[in-house]
Amino acid sequence: MEITILKRVLDKNQNKADEIRQLLKEKGIIMLNLISSPGAGKTSLLERTLKFFAKSMRLAIIEGDVATDHDARRLQSFGFPIVLINTEGGCHLDSNSISKVLDHLDLSQLDMIIVENVGNLVCPAAFDLGENHKIAIVSTTEGDDKPVKYPALFREASAVILNKIDLIPYTNFRRDEFYRYMNGLNANIPVFETSCTSEEGLQAWYEWMRQAIVPPGTGACII
Repeated sequence: MEITILKRVLDKNQNKADEIRQLLKEKGIIMLNLISSPGAGKTSLLERTLKFFAKSMRLAIIEGDVATDHDARRLQSFGFPIVLINTEGGCHLDSNSISKVLDHLDLSQLDMIIVENVGNLVCPAAFDLGENHKIAIVSTTEGDDKPVKYPALFREASAVILNKIDLIPYTNFRRDEFYRYMNGLNANIPVFETSCTSEEGLQAWYEWMRQAIVPPGTGACII
């Protein structure tokens, strides 16, 4: 019975996600779904990203949080539209909540929507939001075995951000083991090693984002 109920929930979520994906395709909008454990640095990464693209990309943020608006308030100063979804204890966002949020955004004025999902590496990976790309974010302070512990996310992700690389000297993080685990799951996935403190590696992430919104074969670019 429990398996049947879960399947119905996931099927319903998938149907709505497919509707969202088609709508965003028609509007020419790319959506990213940022997924990480609490404390991996999603919001810090978003702060650096929004600052960089403040004058060159039309972005909107969907901020998922269990209870507070702390992260949403951190991002307000960059001038992009932000919609907060409090899950009231729920461990992930779903496609129905994203669909309701889209009604509050002027989709004709956007190039990209970035979803900051609830801090969790399990449930957010299972629920399609209609995104074009899942982005897995892990930090060196969490250890090097996150990919093998949470394989579903790392198999499905379009890119991985390895954050807080400036702290490697103070941790037991092993790069070779991390990449061994990654290669066993998703050998061709791009991995961006970043530090939001020193800003090391962020430029490569920004370039990936630029390319994500360029239709294949157009030769267009965002300056």
